[in-house]
Amino acid sequence: MQKEYDVIIIGGGITGAATLRDCALRGLSCLLVERGDICDGASGRNHGLLHSGARYAVTDREGAEECIRENRILRRIASNCVEPTEGLFISLPEDGLDYQANFIEKCREAGIEAEPIEPAEALRMEPAINPRIIGAVKVPDAAVDPFRLVDANILDARRHGADILKFTAVASLVKENGRVVGVRTSRGDVIRAKEVVLAAGIWTAGLAREAGVNIGMMPSKGSLIIFGHRVANHVINRCRKPANADILVPGDVVSVLGTTSDKVPIESCDDMHATPQEVELLLREGEQLVPSLAHTRIIRAYAGVRPLVVAEPAGDGRNVSRGIVLLDHETRDGVPGLITITGGKLTTARLMAEMATDLVCRKLGSTARCETATRCLPGSEGRKPGFMDPFNIRAAIGRHGEEVSRMDFDNGGEIVCECEHVTRAEIEYAVKEFGVRNVSDLRRHTRIGMGTCQGSFCIKKVAKVLAGELGVVPEGLVHDYLQERWKGMTPVLWGDTLREAEYMQKVNRDEI
Repeated sequence: MQKEYDVIIIGGGITGAATLRDCALRGLSCLLVERGDICDGASGRNHGLLHSGARYAVTDREGAEECIRENRILRRIASNCVEPTEGLFISLPEDGLDYQANFIEKCREAGIEAEPIEPAEALRMEPAINPRIIGAVKVPDAAVDPFRLVDANILDARRHGADILKFTAVASLVKENGRVVGVRTSRGDVIRAKEVVLAAGIWTAGLAREAGVNIGMMPSKGSLIIFGHRVANHVINRCRKPANADILVPGDVVSVLGTTSDKVPIESCDDMHATPQEVELLLREGEQLVPSLAHTRIIRAYAGVRPLVVAEPAGDGRNVSRGIVLLDHETRDGVPGLITITGGKLTTARLMAEMATDLVCRKLGSTARCETATRCLPGSEGRKPGFMDPFNIRAAIGRHGEEVSRMDFDNGGEIVCECEHVTRAEIEYAVKEFGVRNVSDLRRHTRIGMGTCQGSFCIKKVAKVLAGELGVVPEGLVHDYLQERWKGMTPVLWGDTLREAEYMQKVNRDEI
């Protein structure tokens, strides 16, 4: 707490993590402050789409060009976090082909490969898509694991000298003579810095008000559904003006359908969850993409909040720009020492971080250049799982790449989570590297409980191992995890999901 930093970054999502990494690589002393666990907000509550930019080509050429550039960069530097699924935009009879023709033209103008293919070829590639299609276009979409991507940025930042302060809220910004000089935490500690960067998503507006700065932000809620297996191996998009439930993304062993877009009160952002009405809407529209979703097992539903910056909040947010917003509050508001980076997308977070760090460096008089577009992230240096790898290590290599060399499989090689093949060694690694405090934190770093059984069979074993690492009793860990899982199951409680929820309750009756 006595250390003074060059820069403090508030917010542990992908934007804050990427900014911390960029600052650290440029030799700046930097601290990230996050009120919860890293990737606990909107960065961990999206569909995991690595945009090609095609979705924005018709309405936002600049955003489309940013996406395709960053798409290519992330495939190189974060290969362990990206699955190159590629994507299909499909047209149904009610969509017509006029939009598709314009779509292809705009994609090509933005530098995005967009190849029209015959409906029969599209159905051969993806038999699950709606057989009524009248047109299809191949684009370089991909799937990205947001948890792995944030973790890798955090690891690289720490290994280059950055500090992380998790589970610590910022109570206020500290000002002296009109300048922001640091932050005051909820514990009353004052931490000083030459520059403070706000990268806290929708919560940025409230933090900015602490410094007398107004940022017009509109919370746009997006709800999504997770299905129990991969119904397609490409990202499937509806080739029309963006609307509800027009993207299906395969990720690991599941599929994610999204998303909705609804304006919500900013006061509700700390307790965001999907509703049965949103689930019904997503299913109704999603079945037009892939009819088999009507009878595919649903695991859970969840929701996140997009931080849209607007002059006057209006509508549902679909027509509001999703572009990058970088604010220098010294020139904009007469408040030196404060910078905001917000908006954008998961795909463009590295670029956002570069823009914010460039500004920080100009303020500090540093001439250090950005290296994040060429330097591989930890875990993406080249190692991939192979058939010669032991079974209990193969899944860990898929999640962590070269980082498995830091895991003690000799003494902790037993599998604790059968669905995701998570071992004791991987749990120990997550506690050591990421400061995991409960099972929900552990889930974000290892995928424990994200598989088919949703933790029904492994939660007690997981809690026992984690409790041993933390020196606490396992019972509370089980209870907290089950309550969090229940929130996502509530809006989809029918059929198999209802039966599974009842089974989970019986198996863990003593813990609820």
